[in-house]
Amino acid sequence: MATRTRSRARNTPNDVVRIRRALISVSDKSGLDDLVPVLGRFGVEIVSTGATASAIRQTGAEVREVSDLTGHPEIMDGRVKTLHPGVHGGLLADPGDSTHVRAMAEHGIESVQLLVVNLYPFESTVAGDAGPESCIENIDIGGPAMIRAAAKNHAHVCAIADIDDYRKLIEEMELTGGGTRLAFRREMAEIAFSRTASYDAAVADWMASRTGVTTPRRTRTVAGHFVRTLRYGENPHQGAALYSDGSGRPGPVSARQLQGKELSYNNYCDLDAGLGLISEFRPDIDGAACVIIKHGNPCGVACRSTVLDAYLAALDCDPDSAFGGIVCFNARLTKDVSKAISSVFTEVVSAPSIDRRAAKTLENRTNLRLLEVDPIPDHLRPRELMRPIVGGFLLQDSGGDSPGLDDVTTVSERHPSDDEVRDMLFAWRVVKHVTSNAVIYCRDRTTLGIGAGQMSRVDSARIAGLKSRDRFSTGEGDGTGRGLVAASDAFLPFPDAISQMTAAGVTALIQPGGSRGDSEVIQAANDAGIAMMFTGIRQFSH
Repeated sequence: MATRTRSRARNTPNDVVRIRRALISVSDKSGLDDLVPVLGRFGVEIVSTGATASAIRQTGAEVREVSDLTGHPEIMDGRVKTLHPGVHGGLLADPGDSTHVRAMAEHGIESVQLLVVNLYPFESTVAGDAGPESCIENIDIGGPAMIRAAAKNHAHVCAIADIDDYRKLIEEMELTGGGTRLAFRREMAEIAFSRTASYDAAVADWMASRTGVTTPRRTRTVAGHFVRTLRYGENPHQGAALYSDGSGRPGPVSARQLQGKELSYNNYCDLDAGLGLISEFRPDIDGAACVIIKHGNPCGVACRSTVLDAYLAALDCDPDSAFGGIVCFNARLTKDVSKAISSVFTEVVSAPSIDRRAAKTLENRTNLRLLEVDPIPDHLRPRELMRPIVGGFLLQDSGGDSPGLDDVTTVSERHPSDDEVRDMLFAWRVVKHVTSNAVIYCRDRTTLGIGAGQMSRVDSARIAGLKSRDRFSTGEGDGTGRGLVAASDAFLPFPDAISQMTAAGVTALIQPGGSRGDSEVIQAANDAGIAMMFTGIRQFSH
């Protein structure tokens, strides 16, 4: 292949580039009151676009319209104003290249040493559930083009794409006497390209959500906005940071913290697990629900008529594991509940709302983080799950909602009672959020034993039985004669787990089915008098 060569009189770019002209075009006008006077003090000429120019004039500064550079007015309601050689030539020109210098002189292009742009608020427009026309109108075209041009030419131009960097720019200009150093421009270029990448990723994700295409997308970009540095990761020797996807959806990132020190990496992981499970239960249908999480797994879950009863029932499932755990509610936290919580060491408590008196009760628990997290509506729950691997990442959908009564089938000779069905559907929603292999025992919409993360499903059943043994005695003393229900997140390939369950007092079992050994398992259930239902859906979760 032939290689095109050009004779250029290149000069090595100076480390400090004096800012003589700045082009400013921002959607968010905040911060201009601080930045513009500094530019004026160093004699920087400001060029700007319509609404931004008006905002700059309000600071008392002089400003040229961008049409002075392009020789062309803004058209199409401002959709086309900076997409012009008069702008991009000034951003991309290399002052050390004689051909660039001649082209600028020939076409009357003026060089730019500073670009300040923030983009149309596409992410927040989508998060606000705006209509498609409004979302499309907030897809910025000229802004990303200018940012990329200036960032590419960072040897000579400084690109500022984030309001948070105005203060850094001011400090840089103060330090250099009105210019920027190459190291600073390089840092801002990285931030600028990251911003345009995350912006394009948000647009692509929104477009994909509207197409309804079910096949894997050809290209996926994962983007995030830095929120804060965390003290450390899962262990003290690991660094960690928190990023936001910019959606503002309810969850750990957008939670309102009322008290306590900052959340740790492990706190965020456990809180995310707790919010994922508590979102399975709606107050208007299921009543008050409480979830207690420890090391990413629930150690107690209960639904009751009151928040206090739900908490006490969840706590009673495994009070030892609840020590130092994460507690999530689906209803308002009241003073009586906060009193009960204050007697147990708890890392984090979250609820959709928190009574002022409840917060007052917990304020002396200085190590307890108290959070308000809005309920997560169905349409905002994560629909995709990502896992990084060396060389790439895996992506899967979340599996959708848990099945209801119409989606399950009784396969045993004995049919479950209405109470057993209710408890099995409750157990199935919980086991979805337990690390596999997972087996849980429940009664009265309360977990009594949870076996999680074992290599053997029989061991999970055994552990669940050990956990429940101290809190259940095969219906004795309650006058019902009704035992536990069990849920297994994947099918039982052999009947050996049935014996563990019957020994623990299980009288009804819900599981996916689909094993080649189903007939043997069904026969074992019939021999033990257990009612068994198949969901047809596996909920195995590594």
